[in-house]
Amino acid sequence: MSQYGSRLRSPGGARLRLHRKPRRVAMLSVHTSPLHQPGTGDAGGMNVYIVELAKRLAELTVEVEIFTRATTGGLPPVVELAPGVLVRHVDAGPYEGLAKEELPAQLCAFTHGAMQAWADHRPGHYDLVHSHYWLSGHVGWLAAERWGVPLVHAMHTMAKVKNASLAEGDRPEPAARVIGETQIVRAADRLIANTAEESAELIRHYEADPAKVAVVHPGVNLDRFRPVPRGAAAFGAAPAGSPRAAARARLGLPQDAFIPLFAGRIQPLKAPDILLRAVSLLLEREPGLRSRMVVPVVGGPSGSGLAKPERLQKLAARLGIADVVRFRPPVGQEQLAEWFRAASVLVMPSYSESFGLVAIEAQAAGTPVVAARVGGLPVAVRDGSTGFLVDGHDPADYAEALRRFADTHRPGPDAPGSLTAEMGARAARHAENFGWAASAAATAEVYTEAMQEHRRRVRSHHG
Repeated sequence: MSQYGSRLRSPGGARLRLHRKPRRVAMLSVHTSPLHQPGTGDAGGMNVYIVELAKRLAELTVEVEIFTRATTGGLPPVVELAPGVLVRHVDAGPYEGLAKEELPAQLCAFTHGAMQAWADHRPGHYDLVHSHYWLSGHVGWLAAERWGVPLVHAMHTMAKVKNASLAEGDRPEPAARVIGETQIVRAADRLIANTAEESAELIRHYEADPAKVAVVHPGVNLDRFRPVPRGAAAFGAAPAGSPRAAARARLGLPQDAFIPLFAGRIQPLKAPDILLRAVSLLLEREPGLRSRMVVPVVGGPSGSGLAKPERLQKLAARLGIADVVRFRPPVGQEQLAEWFRAASVLVMPSYSESFGLVAIEAQAAGTPVVAARVGGLPVAVRDGSTGFLVDGHDPADYAEALRRFADTHRPGPDAPGSLTAEMGARAARHAENFGWAASAAATAEVYTEAMQEHRRRVRSHHG
């Protein structure tokens, strides 16, 4: 297992001389477009990951072409996302009304579309295929073999891991996905894991070859997610005081409010219901807090949450906290950064997270995090320093963590001694270790190693 950007070693342990990095990468994102708004439908952290990684790779002179399924008619075949980054829309199945679970039946059509795009170019147009999520992995496997190039794959989530920690009422991932992931793990030249724990899960659950697995932490856009926005004047007049006070003024939030925030897709896996239940318990113990508490839920229904899109609103009413909860639709990245700046604490009670980009984004904006101790969140959050990690999913434990922030909150979130202010300052410093430039550089090294090994294998096969 390689830890990037440490010195690269071959599977045998000998140091490798790095040859040229790829000129052009075919990146595959079958089920969700990098052009979609994160926070609803199937668009989430993976969308942000692909967009930011592709842009930073282009800055390293690695051109990226992202293949994704067309979900509306009349889309241009090719869109320039940024200099050196193209998005290619592939017709595969009906444009609308196709759930992610129905997409395996469209993989042949998607593969055909990718092959048609490749046929317009000279041989060797793509140096490498980088697929994201298991659906893309199957297309990537076929494309890499057809084009004679290596396959690098990122799981993002794994069926066996998700099924081991299902939320109540959530449906398990199908056996077809487990089989598909197992095949991709075997076929890929390199597997990129977000954390050492994800790497261990690949090896334990899918028998991945440890020499194939590279750990590359995702990043955060430190220009966008920061305690004070660049060109703050453009956001409107800000009162004197802290950046948090200024963000609250811009969003129309009370200055002295205690604001635990949920931001993400509304589905059982992300467990926003646990935050609502925790808030209900907290208000039972401290009813005086109700007059100065606001609980924003920023995001839209997704996945199995689409079956009952109003479930969370009904839960808030049933718990008697509808007066403090504010449901907001998904917002763009700039506006999301404002919500992070305004919050007292971000709450992530997820049942599974391969990394938890939202946690790093909030910390980069100067806001601490209360999160479940699952997946990559123990890497993203420093327990007791930049936030608190909670074992399990008992709302009472989250209520207790929130109480610690609320108790130090008077007379405001950034008052001396406030847990929000103290942890938030440490959180911003911690997040500076997760820039996308470093992630892209490490990913380019993984590409280079995969290309070297692929060339060696081809030479030995022919020689």
